[in-house]
Amino acid sequence: MPLDRLCREGVIVDISKEMEDWAVITPEMITSRIEVKKGDILIYHTGWHRFFNGSSEEDEERYYLRHPGGDRRMAEWIVEMELAWTGFDCGSGDHPMNTSIRYKRPDAARAFEREKGSSVEEAWPEEDLFVMHRVPFRQGITHVENMGGDLDQALDRRCLIGAFPIPIEGGEASPCRVVAFLDV
Repeated sequence: MPLDRLCREGVIVDISKEMEDWAVITPEMITSRIEVKKGDILIYHTGWHRFFNGSSEEDEERYYLRHPGGDRRMAEWIVEMELAWTGFDCGSGDHPMNTSIRYKRPDAARAFEREKGSSVEEAWPEEDLFVMHRVPFRQGITHVENMGGDLDQALDRRCLIGAFPIPIEGGEASPCRVVAFLDV
């Protein structure tokens, strides 16, 4: 990815107050809190990193099986906004029931159906599986998953944001350091 896409102006927005198990992230959750400009980097804080391994509220099943995620509308909005890339503090940009988790963990799918009162297929049609990966990625818009660290210290602000992945030739993923330059 070209350097000018990895490091540029963007926003870090806190949507954690609206998050619950299996929440659906919408563009309005973001735009009601902060102005997002075409071409920005967008990082959204769901608060879910608090459930990651080693954190104070560690809950691996909740982190991986019940995290919030975007739907087709969110994926298409990301493309419409021509965002450079997105980042978030959960295991996937996709809702867990819109990934292979729905097949690999039928117990989680049943729990979702009990709690939400609809079938996984009704809520997340199979043709949209991994929509937050497929739709933006096809337009060259990637994302950073599993963000954490000091994310809480840079919320609801516009700043210079840089992503510094380990360059792995031919790789499709990489560990990455993300930095918010708050005083630039």
